[in-house]
Amino acid sequence: MSSAMKRSDRWREMKKQGKSEEEIIKSFSIETKMRIFSWGGDIDTLMTPMDSIRYHKSILQASLMSMTPQTGEVKAWVGGINYKHFKYDMVKKGKRQIGSTFKPFVYATVIDQMHMSPCDTLPNTQYTIEAGKYGLIEPWTPRNAGNKYGGMLSLKQALAQSVNTITARLIDRVGPQPVIDLIDKMGVDTENILAAPSIALGTPDVSLYDMVGAYSVFANQGVYIKPSLITRIEDKNGTVLFQNIPEAKDVLSQEAAYVTISLMEGVTRSGSGQRLRTSWAIDAPVYKKIITGYPWEFDNPIAGKTGTTQNQSDGWFMGVVPNLVTGVWVGGEDRSTHFSSISYGQGASMALPIWANYMRDCYTNEDLHISKEEFVAPEELSIETDCEKWKENKQGTGDNFPDEF
Repeated sequence: MSSAMKRSDRWREMKKQGKSEEEIIKSFSIETKMRIFSWGGDIDTLMTPMDSIRYHKSILQASLMSMTPQTGEVKAWVGGINYKHFKYDMVKKGKRQIGSTFKPFVYATVIDQMHMSPCDTLPNTQYTIEAGKYGLIEPWTPRNAGNKYGGMLSLKQALAQSVNTITARLIDRVGPQPVIDLIDKMGVDTENILAAPSIALGTPDVSLYDMVGAYSVFANQGVYIKPSLITRIEDKNGTVLFQNIPEAKDVLSQEAAYVTISLMEGVTRSGSGQRLRTSWAIDAPVYKKIITGYPWEFDNPIAGKTGTTQNQSDGWFMGVVPNLVTGVWVGGEDRSTHFSSISYGQGASMALPIWANYMRDCYTNEDLHISKEEFVAPEELSIETDCEKWKENKQGTGDNFPDEF
């Protein structure tokens, strides 16, 4: 609260007027007429400036960006919930921890370098990377949500359920630096990302702008196209003064990009994003009722990944269809703002519904031509993505595999 007070317009203006710090602080406790934000429209009220700060901090912020992966054209850019009251842009300027939305980058690196299939299996047991490796000062043993362990999981199951132990095993197979090298090629600002295995669980701060650009690589057959806001500039006579030429570079093989998309389709079919396919409900005792979500019931191919950060502070959802990639972030103005329960504070509860409502409206407008088709597969695919076929091929080899995929 003290920090927010010193960042306010009132503080700056009174400083310019030569007021002492004691006078300024005292003014924040004096009731004054002001206009505050509300979801139903601005409210004229009488409130102390300090209470105004407290009130506005209680309001969740959100941002959304949407782009065409094949051209880089930005189709939607929502930097915040209300520009008049909240001017900070949380698409490009703001950066927050990205949680499990980072995990597909780890999987993509492993698939690209080691040719693993979504159907390959690993043990869901606690896994430790010892001190000294990757510069670790002490051993690193990540825990699964709910401390759930046991059995063998396919990569598709592990990503769908966002299993931390499997992701830790995968990043240890390739090392953190190759993953950082990959996202750097995908346009992510990696200057402050340390080559530590914990990045696999989404500890880095990344902007929504960078995340949408990076996820577009998966939908664009491994090619990164830099997001662009301006297609061309014309003068009053229609003469083209500037024509944007997309900046493109190969980042992943077509096969690795497609297999990663296949993995993320599992998230919306049977994992943390499956509420896109059905209606949902949350028991909300504080309201003494069940809150029911919209029955979106999408039946088209959707690749996606939810993300939730420490203490349920930030919720993310990255959603991909063949010709549109959209990311959503939800959180407080301050990182310390968080939900006490994972039921409300997870990306599937905070960010996914915004993505779903947005896409529902996009599909309603047929002039937008948003794809409901399958993702384009490479002509030659050497990695098996059909787990039933993979299972048949593995029979008799002695390999362990789960009964369900």
